[in-house]
Amino acid sequence: MPNPIVYRELVTILRTRRMMVLQCGLICFFSLLVIVRWPSEGRVDLAGLRSQQVFRLFAYGLLSTLLLLLPVFPATNIVREKKQGTLALLLNTPLGAWRIYSGKLVGVLALAAIVLALSLPGAAACYALGSLSLTGELPRVYLVLMLVALEYSALGLLVSSFSNSADAAIRWTYGLILFLSVLSLGPYLFFQGTDGYLADLGNWLRCLSPFAALMSLLGAGDVAGQGLLSTTDVPGRFAVSSLAIFCVCSVWTMARLNHRIFDEARSQGRISNDQHAAIQTARRLFFLVDPQRRSRGIGPLVNPVMVKEFRCRRFGRLHWLLRLIAVCAVLSLFLTYATTSGTLGWGVARIGEIMVFMQVALVVLITPALAAGLISGERESGGWQLLQTTPLSVFQIVWGKLLSVILTLLLVLCGTLPGYVVMVYIEPGMRLQVERVVICLAATAGFAMLVSAATGSLFRRTAPATAAAYVVLLAICAGPLLVWMGRDAPFGRSTVEAALVINPVAAALSVISDPKERLGEGAGVPPPGPAAGELQEAPTTGTLGFRNYNLIPGNWYFMGIASALALGVLMAQTRRISRPQ
Repeated sequence: MPNPIVYRELVTILRTRRMMVLQCGLICFFSLLVIVRWPSEGRVDLAGLRSQQVFRLFAYGLLSTLLLLLPVFPATNIVREKKQGTLALLLNTPLGAWRIYSGKLVGVLALAAIVLALSLPGAAACYALGSLSLTGELPRVYLVLMLVALEYSALGLLVSSFSNSADAAIRWTYGLILFLSVLSLGPYLFFQGTDGYLADLGNWLRCLSPFAALMSLLGAGDVAGQGLLSTTDVPGRFAVSSLAIFCVCSVWTMARLNHRIFDEARSQGRISNDQHAAIQTARRLFFLVDPQRRSRGIGPLVNPVMVKEFRCRRFGRLHWLLRLIAVCAVLSLFLTYATTSGTLGWGVARIGEIMVFMQVALVVLITPALAAGLISGERESGGWQLLQTTPLSVFQIVWGKLLSVILTLLLVLCGTLPGYVVMVYIEPGMRLQVERVVICLAATAGFAMLVSAATGSLFRRTAPATAAAYVVLLAICAGPLLVWMGRDAPFGRSTVEAALVINPVAAALSVISDPKERLGEGAGVPPPGPAAGELQEAPTTGTLGFRNYNLIPGNWYFMGIASALALGVLMAQTRRISRPQ
């Protein structure tokens, strides 16, 4: 090959056994997406409705696969070279920054091309049903997917060039992708139908999401449209924005591929205890929790492993936790204020749905980052052997690590409680709903923590442990939604309900959107159907479709049992690696 880095990147990944298993799994997954929506009757759908349904589910599944699997490879690419010392060797070769970057980018895009190539038989099956054109939806969908791969590969490489560890690069990459694909839809959801620069900004931001572009291409309606018609060319704007982000990230990354990447000077700072008393008082009043104040000693009744986790983890420091709590509290109060201000024609329950969705997304985003590397990080750095030399038992070590994550998640969840308090004050009939939602959120946090910790304990390195934890949690939260999209055809109500029972997002949304909960009449009771001669109003969002399913307390039972099994796996694995080697 003209660029030796392309050959090295591809050969290194394709020779691994995990890549072979991944390819076989993708083939089975894409085939299953087509089979579950394949028509079972012996008649041909002349209108092509079934073909559209099959291809729509197939396209959403393919996009979700790219978002789950692709970011891992570019996010760990440059930072791994930096840690291993091979990046300095590459910079001393005559290749130059352009050829180094292009080789790494082409290597990642080649992996994305393999994923898309594995999906071609499924796309051909959708085309065989009819109603799809080789010059219409089919090539446009694949063009959007290729733009997604191009944009997020460049974004992952940029994050990797700034990161100092592979797990931090994975966390930041998944966080940015979550913002671009999901959270960018929020401003449009709020300000649609209004005039002003905020409405225009929300309209542009939602075009950053590939889901909005894909739904517009597939004719599935305007995402977050609330029944309002829009003439915006979402796919065209998405193409422009993705290419712009790709160019900016590429130029920025190539500008960093030089020897200055190793010489990032940082200020040493000064300990506040060594400064004047007036300065210490001013910093205490300004910061509330001074980040440069010398920490106190560990008390005799405090678990030292928990303190060690808080002091060694950046977001474990108290001043960072207070900032995160403040952001959550302000955001929840803003959502509630949007209802009371009268600027949006929404009810309190609708605001509750948005708050629940954002809270679960926040828990799923930060929990693997906190819990996946509890054991694998110690094994990778050699700290596990040091912990074994202490008089602490395996249970004390694991409990101290889990306690550091538990306290962090509790603070994050408490930061969003003010919004629920205001909701109950506005509409007292929602008290039972809010109580059940809080239980769902607490159970989701514990479930995500134990599953992430158990998954991460099976690995020796933090980066694959973090990536695996993200994939497992996102599969549990997003996988059942594919079955939910096939409700009524071909899946019946019982099948969809059984699939949604394991989904914590659907369970929390079913509680907050259930009108029976407001009257205290029980959860999960389907609303009565329309009377004769009446038209049934279609839900404006997908969240309202969850209220017809009885997911509580089945979801609580599932998360409780799964959490107990994950805790057993975690304890068994830690005891195994604690034996004399």
